[in-house]
Amino acid sequence: MGQVFSEAMIKLGYLNERVVAITSAMKTGTGLKNFEKHFPNRFFDVGIAEQHAVTLAGGLARNGLMPICAIYSTFLQRAYDQIIHDICIQNLPVTFAIDRAGLVGEDGATHQGSFDIAYLRSIPNMTLMVPKDENELQHMLYTSTLIKAPSSVRYPRGAGIGLPLEQGFKEIPLGKGEIIRNGKGDIAIIGVGPVLYDAMSVCDGLNLSATVVNARFVKPIDKKLINEVVSSVKNILLLEEGSLSGGFCSAVLECLERKNRAKNIKSLGIPDVFIEHGPQATQRELCGLNREGIIGAIKGFG
Repeated sequence: MGQVFSEAMIKLGYLNERVVAITSAMKTGTGLKNFEKHFPNRFFDVGIAEQHAVTLAGGLARNGLMPICAIYSTFLQRAYDQIIHDICIQNLPVTFAIDRAGLVGEDGATHQGSFDIAYLRSIPNMTLMVPKDENELQHMLYTSTLIKAPSSVRYPRGAGIGLPLEQGFKEIPLGKGEIIRNGKGDIAIIGVGPVLYDAMSVCDGLNLSATVVNARFVKPIDKKLINEVVSSVKNILLLEEGSLSGGFCSAVLECLERKNRAKNIKSLGIPDVFIEHGPQATQRELCGLNREGIIGAIKGFG
C-alpha cells in the first residue's frame, strides 16, 4: 500500500501546509521521495537514525507543525523509548506511518513487522489504526491529522486490494469499528487489515452466513460494537497479521465482558516465533493467515 500512502501524503501536503514528513533513510521505500519533490522544505530524511526521527517529530509538533513519521515496523522498534518519552508522555500530535507491518516476505527474520501492535497499544495516549484496504489507509492517514494526539497507521508491504481510490478524504470516527457483513449464523469474524477480504471470500465459498467486523481501531478498541456482536453468536474467529502475544486478538479478548467469555474463540495471527525468510504467501500459510487457514479454523468450530 506504499503507493497509496505516497499519493495521500501529497494530497495532505496541499491540504494542510503544517504537514511535514520525516523518515530515516527510507524515502524511496516509503514513497516519501514524491512528497519531497512537491515540498522539499517540508521533508526531512535523518538517515539511519530512527530515534532521532521520532525526537525530531516531537520537536516539530511542539512548534505547531503536523509531523508524519514514516518508518518500517521492524525499525520503529529501535525508537520505542523516544515514542514514549518524546511523544506520548507529552501527548504530541505526531502520526507514525508504519510501513511493512506484518509479514514482509523474503527480507529475513529481522525485517518481519510482527510486533508493532503489541509494542504500541500499551502506551497511554496512543491511537492505533489498521486499514483493511487502500481507501481506508488514505482516510486513516487524514484522520490521524485531526486527532491532535499521538497516532499510528500500520499497513502491509505490497499492493493493496485493488480498489479504486475515492477522491476526497473522509474522517473515520475515533475508536469506531464497522460491520462489513451482516450474518445470520453462529459465527462472528472480527479482525483488522486486508486479511478480512480473505475471510469474506471464505464465507462466500462455504456459503457461510457469518458476521464480519472490521475493527479499524486497535486502540481505542470499539468495545461496544464487539460486545454487541459477540453476544449474539456462539463462535468467534479473531484475525490479525501481527503478533498474537499482546496484539489485536489479545485486545479483543481483554475487552469482552464476562458474560461473553463462555464462547468458542479462535485467534489467527503471527505465533510466538520469529518468522523466517520466505515468500509472503508461504509465511501466511505457515501462520494460518490465508484462505485455507481460515477455512480450517471455521470448520474446527464443528
